[in-house]
Amino acid sequence: MGVTAPGGDKLRVGIISANWGITAHLPAWRAVEGVEVVAICTAHEETARAAAQANNIARPFWDFEAMAADPEIDLIDCGTRPDLREQMVAAALEGGKHVYNGVPFATGLNGARKLRDLARSSGRVTAVDAFSQWLPAHQLMKERIEDGYIGTPHTLSATFDLSLFNRPAAIFPWKWFADPRHGASALRNLGSHALHMMVFLYGPIAEAIGDTRMFLDEWHFDDGQIIRPDVADTAAALLRFQNGAMGQVRVGWSVEGGEGWRIAAHGKRGSLVAEHNHFPTALDTRLYGERSTVESWMGHRRGEPLAIPERLRSRPGIAFTAEEAPSQSYPMALAFQDMSRAAAAGGLAAPSFEQAWHVEQVIEAIRRSTVSQRWEPCNMD
Repeated sequence: MGVTAPGGDKLRVGIISANWGITAHLPAWRAVEGVEVVAICTAHEETARAAAQANNIARPFWDFEAMAADPEIDLIDCGTRPDLREQMVAAALEGGKHVYNGVPFATGLNGARKLRDLARSSGRVTAVDAFSQWLPAHQLMKERIEDGYIGTPHTLSATFDLSLFNRPAAIFPWKWFADPRHGASALRNLGSHALHMMVFLYGPIAEAIGDTRMFLDEWHFDDGQIIRPDVADTAAALLRFQNGAMGQVRVGWSVEGGEGWRIAAHGKRGSLVAEHNHFPTALDTRLYGERSTVESWMGHRRGEPLAIPERLRSRPGIAFTAEEAPSQSYPMALAFQDMSRAAAAGGLAAPSFEQAWHVEQVIEAIRRSTVSQRWEPCNMD
């Protein structure tokens, strides 16, 4: 039985973005029972019409405000850059739409506060594109922490190192990362994903102290183009969780030979480590666990592999499995199914705008501490 919108029909979705929105989001929405993608919006009429025709989408838009006001659309999936999305999300919420918003959540704390307040007052279902918490390995990691596998949590560390700009191709689509006005940086982009996962696993963060820097001051593309960025490409921080645990996070998008994604939880009774050699995916992210024993004091760096159960690799109402889905579409489909459920039955969806607001507060605390060189609080309400 499919999930239906409050009016009894399918949940009608409009997507803003014909790039990642088509590559990953469209297959994910179409995999969820009870959902129909009815509209696509780009910046120009010709690209909107072309995207709609190429992807069998009924209605093209080239004005996001018109899409936000359309009564035949229930939910808007907002892609594009953070500085553009702030306006789009606000228009969608003011138009009475449910909203799925990208990551980073906003360009900074003020924009994030506005979106959080609009979401609270709208009564609509909202979620953000920090889909990593829906990956099967990460879902299992959360379950094991909650069932006591590691015992009392002691520490949580996350590293996310990529080589995005060391030898980029001319067709690289995210050259706009170079301009801070667009709301990008290694901390805001990669750090948002890492911090969402850390909050998902251990809960809210009370304080942070960190540093952000730019090490690669020129991006040399293979067609000879050179871009001189004005954003920090590396960030590191220490964290204090409200549950008493300690944390550390390090991210970089210009790391030569970047090792990808790793998150490690350690507690009184054991440890859990999830890894991927690039951006984590449903198919290839691995989870390792080790329980504390007399013999384990010189044990494995990651522990033993933990099998991902079938119930986390496929889900009723989702048309593909983790093994079959394109790109990042499987965890997105789980997030979209969760939104559909909330739209039909009420309640919150995950990752929520409230969690995104908290992550923005942590990012702001790290930014402030780069200047103050002291611990900064992460609750700025």
